[in-house]
Amino acid sequence: MLSRISQLGARLVRETRAAGNLSSHSSNYYRGLSRHSAPAKSILFSTATTSSHHDEGGDDKEKISVTFVNKDGTEKTISVPVGMSMLEAAHENDIELEGACEGSLACSTCHVIVMDVKDYNKLEDPTDEENDMLDLAFGLTETSRLGCQVIAKPELDGVRLALPAATRNFAVDGFVPKPH
Repeated sequence: MLSRISQLGARLVRETRAAGNLSSHSSNYYRGLSRHSAPAKSILFSTATTSSHHDEGGDDKEKISVTFVNKDGTEKTISVPVGMSMLEAAHENDIELEGACEGSLACSTCHVIVMDVKDYNKLEDPTDEENDMLDLAFGLTETSRLGCQVIAKPELDGVRLALPAATRNFAVDGFVPKPH
C-alpha cells in the first residue's frame, strides 16, 4: 500500500509542476524562506484510501487489451483500464517490469519496447525527462519508452510491449525487486 501512496504522491507532484502550480513563491513559502508572500496555491496530500483510483465507476470503465512479451518470448495479454500506466498494469498483473523509482521518472527500469511502429506513433512524444532516462536504458531501440509514461488509451487497444533482456538499476546492484 505504501508503494501505491508513493506513486500517487509522485504523480500529483509531477502534474502540479506541469500545470505550473508550484511557483518559486510557494516553494519558498513552504521552506520558510519567504515570510511576506502567501503561497500561490495550497497543495494537499492524503494517505487515506478507499479503493483503487483506477476502479472508479466499477466495470463501466473502458479497458484495452495489452500484450507483454517476456524476455523468454512468452506472452501475457491483460486488460488495462484507460488512464492507467503500463507500469501500474504490469505490477497489478504480476508482470516482471521493475519500476524502481515507482513511476517518478527517476530511472529506466520500466523500459518497454513498443513492438509495432504504428502503435508507437500513437503515443504522446516523450518528454525531455523521459528521453534522459531512456538514454540509461539497457537495449534501447527506436520504439523504446518508459512503462510509467505509456498511458492506456482506446487507440492503443491491442498494443504489444516487449520487455528488454535486462535493466540497469544503479540504485542497488544485484538487488532482485519484489512486486509491489
